Amino acid sequence: MTSSDLQEQLNLKAINLLQEDADKIQKLIEVQMENLATRYCPLYEEVLDTQMYGFSKEIDFAVRAGLLPEPTGKQMLSELERNLAVLYEALNKKAKEREV
Repeated sequence: MTSSDLQEQLNLKAINLLQEDADKIQKLIEVQMENLATRYCPLYEEVLDTQMYGFSKEIDFAVRAGLLPEPTGKQMLSELERNLAVLYEALNKKAKEREV
């Protein structure tokens, strides 16, 4: 096995592991969206924020270690941030409806 083959395997492994983590966070977002009408849990938001922070650090490490191209990392993070923004927008809308 050449060093370029090994590097490619490491890069693929890093991308797969990061995608697994991104999928877990996406599942958390989806669960909260599904339960939006039935309950509101600020602790859940804290968990999501913490997960997103940790994921951003994973991405940063993988990019700095040369295991992940920076545009790929930014795209993975951006997709989750967009979905999280949709969730927070829905939560804010729900909170305003409760006030009325």
